[in-house]
This record gives sequence, structure tokens and C-alpha cells, in this order.
Amino acid sequence: MEKIKAKILNEIATSNKTFWELLDKSNCSLKDFITTLRTLYKKGIITTDGNYFYLTDKGKNNINLKSLNFKVDICSNCYGKRIIPRMKFKEILEGFKRIIEKRPRPNLDFFQGYMLEQDVISRVALMHYYGDLDGKSIILIGDDDLLSIALSLTELPSRITVLDIDKRIGEFIKSINKDYGFNIEFIEYDVSNPLPQDLYENFDTFSSEPLETYSGLRAFLIRGVSCLKENGVGYFGLTLYEASLKKWLAIQKLLSKMNCVITDIIQGFSTYPMDYGNLNYEEFAYNLGFKVGKNLGVNWYKSALYRFEILGKAKLPLEFNKKLRVKFIDLNEDITHPKLYKKILKEE
Repeated sequence: MEKIKAKILNEIATSNKTFWELLDKSNCSLKDFITTLRTLYKKGIITTDGNYFYLTDKGKNNINLKSLNFKVDICSNCYGKRIIPRMKFKEILEGFKRIIEKRPRPNLDFFQGYMLEQDVISRVALMHYYGDLDGKSIILIGDDDLLSIALSLTELPSRITVLDIDKRIGEFIKSINKDYGFNIEFIEYDVSNPLPQDLYENFDTFSSEPLETYSGLRAFLIRGVSCLKENGVGYFGLTLYEASLKKWLAIQKLLSKMNCVITDIIQGFSTYPMDYGNLNYEEFAYNLGFKVGKNLGVNWYKSALYRFEILGKAKLPLEFNKKLRVKFIDLNEDITHPKLYKKILKEE
């Protein structure tokens, strides 16, 4: 908590910040951020006018003024992603935006949300950079982001297969196949169930944005790795907001046991809007004990991108082809789910 406290105070000392701006800079679990912010507010170290947080006189005494002389920014060209999509990727981004205009809205039953369009293209660009795109067979487990369509626009993969529980996504993909001559395979699939037998060890590349419960992460990754050939490659997103470092460690251990080597973890690679019109995941912020102004456009919810490679052949757990129990919500770490935030944030 001390690191989070120092981060919040240093951010406010530089200039007054909204709740959303502080959240954007926090890089920690959402629960820890809120707990720390509440503590600072209750102790009179910070205060708010309903829109901005600022230091009190007491708070100024908690700041090391020397540290304010040092400033570090994320690269303004790549935004910390390490890659910059160029040439044909710019054309693909514009085409992708047009195609997905009538995409299905997120469904709370599946805890859905989708990343910014430019971040979908950045993932495609990173896959291409590593040679995981051209001529490769790619399987996506879950495709809220419609990565399959962006991949198809490149005309580079040899095969694209989507597994998703939401049949609306399948219907949308099938309509796009018809309109644009794509050949995306869609299989309606619940990740808790065993994979269709013909998918095992049949793909070069796997990608997913899994549920962030441990059971969800475990199921998505086991299914994804099960689909990969020898020396196959996987990509998946994981936040710090709703997945603690303890959960990160558990997932890293799972990958290691399956003979997977993590090659990259790129913080903040994918950004998710949290208000989709029909569904708002930011309601938790209006029940914290102090006034929080409406978010006027800060896209704070970011996911780190993991890339891993199988070292030879995967070592799958014994239950890889059995039914797995999957929870959609982690009562200990989730806050943003609208059905639970009031219960989760109830003060002790």
C-alpha cells in the first residue's frame, strides 16, 4: 500500500487530478487503489472538490519535494507497446473500424467488453513482428474484440478459428464472412467444456482475452495451449486492476508447468472503454464515500499483454480434456461488475 500511496501523492503534487486520471496512473489492483485513496481522504492528507483531488497542508508534508524534480513519461509514439503499426496496418485499421460498426453490444452475462480498435491492430502488428501471423493457423478463444476480423484483413494467416460462448458474435462473423469473402471458422463453445477433438494440437498461434478469475484464466489457457502444435505460441491479456500479483504468479506457474516460456509482458498494451452505453463498468466509483465526477474520456482500464512459446511439446494437466469449473466473477478481487460492486465496496 505504501507504493500506491506514494504514487497517488506524487501525482497530485504535480497537478490536481481527477479520480479517473489517478486511476489511469495507478498500475495496481483496483481494490488496493480505492482502499488507499479512501485512507488518504479520511486522514485529511488529500481532499476533493468533487472533480479534482488535491493535497491538504497535511498532505504536503508527506511529499519528498526532491522526487518531483524527476519526470518519466511513456513513449508518446508507441504508448509503451514497443511496436508502431505502419504501412498496410494503417489501412487495415480504417477498414476494421468500418466493418465492426454494427458489432454486438457487450453482454453482462458473459462479463464482456472490447478493447480500442487501434489496440486490436497493435496486437496483430506484434504477432506479425514475431512471425506468428504469416502462413499461421490461429485459434481465438473468445473474440469480443473481433480480432479475427482484423487478422482476416491482413490476408496473411492460413486459418482463423474462433471459439466463443456468445452466438451473437458467431452470427456477426458469419455475416462479415459473406460480405467480405472471409473464411473465419466459428464454433459456439463454452470454455468449461472439453474442446472438440479435431482442435487438439492443430494450431500455430493462440490468442485470448480470458476471464480474470483464477478458474477462468486456468480454463482459457489450458484450452488454448491444448490447441497448439509443438513450439506453438500464445497471446493473452491480464490486468492488475482485477488480477492480483498472487494470481499473476499462479498463472505464470501454470504456464511453466505446461512447458510454456513467457517471452514478453507488455504493461498497458490493451485499453478498454468501460462505458458501452448499454453497460457501464464504472458505477463502482460513485459509491466510495466522496464525490467523484463523471469520467470525461479517460480510458484507464488497461491490460498487459503476455506472449509465450511452448518449449517443444506442451505438458498438459491431467484434466485438459475434461470439464472444468469456471467462475465469471472473483468476489475477492472484482469490483467493476455492476451486480456486485455495492456489496464488494461496502465499508467495514
